[in-house]
Parts: sequence; structure tokens; C-alpha cells
Amino acid sequence: MRFLERIEERPGAAELRAASYRMVALKRGATCVDVACGAGHAVAELAKKGLKVTGIDADPDAVEAARERAPGATFHVAHSDELPLEDESMDGYRALRLFHLLEDSAPTVAEAYRVLRPGGRIVLGGQDYGFVLIDSSDQDLTDVIRLGLESRTVSPRATRTLRDVLLDENFHDVEVAVHTEVVTDYREMAPQLKSASDAAVEKALITQEDADSWLAEQSRRGRRGRFLAVIPTLLVGARR
Repeated sequence: MRFLERIEERPGAAELRAASYRMVALKRGATCVDVACGAGHAVAELAKKGLKVTGIDADPDAVEAARERAPGATFHVAHSDELPLEDESMDGYRALRLFHLLEDSAPTVAEAYRVLRPGGRIVLGGQDYGFVLIDSSDQDLTDVIRLGLESRTVSPRATRTLRDVLLDENFHDVEVAVHTEVVTDYREMAPQLKSASDAAVEKALITQEDADSWLAEQSRRGRRGRFLAVIPTLLVGARR
């Protein structure tokens, strides 16, 4: 839960959520489901906009936290490919930070199609780990370490396929937008950098000496104010 809270409270997270709301484009009184709602930040914000929001997450702890954040909303503990919702019962559907966790996006998108009314709007999104940029004096080593980060995710490049998946499921007017977060504070990324380098060592992509050297360089960049990471998030919207 601390991780979910930290992700949604990072600089740029509120702007990303707002971009997804603009893409789903719902009016007051409309129904909307937020799938993989996490700790409920988006549910609470959408409810304040006058929407009738249902939050769904597979993690009971996340749903409990979300209920505290948005007590007026409806919540369910469920998986994204089996929603406890009636056919054609929603005007809007939103799911971010989900698809890198799924082996196959198609069942989740098919379920979204089922619960959306004709003309309803959907917005999907998340990070594509293949696009993450981290500046370094040894870019080849950095690219290998990024592969280590990808190895700890079920589908690290799933987001780039979402346009095709939506089209395959007969959604219309598909649009893609990119929200880019620029991180210059090394402390924000230090845990992820360590995790990525550890994974690269575990996968025998690099040696421990390579990892230690690379982490030391990133730390030095942080102390000198030279750290730079660029993290794009893809948003894919469509109409049923």
C-alpha cells in the first residue's frame, strides 16, 4: 500500500490522472468504473466531479484503503477479466497501471467492452518499460540493466499493444497520447534503480561489479544534480 500511495503522489501523477479524465470525457451523473483502482485516488477525484464511480481492484487491502479515501463510491474486490457489473451498465471505463501485470490484455479489454454502453468511452494506460530513459556515461550497460527491470514485470511492453487490442475488440475512434514524466531527483528513483540492477545480476545479464559501478555513477549524478530519467506513460482512449 505504501508503494501505491507513493506512486500516485509522485510529481506528475495528478497531471496524468487529469489527462485520463479528459480522454474519457464524461459529464456529471455519468457512470464510470475504475479498474485496478489501487488506493482510490482516481475514484475520489472522479466522484468529486459528480460521476457515479465504481472502483475495482483484486487486492482487498487496496479496496479497503480506497473506501476510506472515497466513502461515497462503490467498490468490489475482483479481477479485471471478470467484473461484477451488468452488461452495458457503464458510460466510462478507466484502467491505468494494470496491463504490465497481465499475461494477456485481450480478456480484460473484452470485459470492458461488455460493461460499456454503446458510445461509452474507455481509457487505458501505463508505462512501457522499453521506453524508459536513464542517462548514463555507459548507455549500453544502462540498456541491459533496463532489461533487468523488465524481467520483474509480467508484460513490460504491453501498453504499446493496447491500440491493436482495442481495435481487435471493435472499439472505435482510438487515440493515443503520451504523458512524459521527467525525474531529476535521484532519491525518487533510487529503489527502482537498485531493483533493476539486482534483477540484471540475477538474470546473469551483468556482473555484480557492473551493477555496483553503475549504481555508484547514478548516485554521483544525484549528488551533482545531474541525474535524469524520462518515463513515458501511454494513454489509449476509444469509444465503444
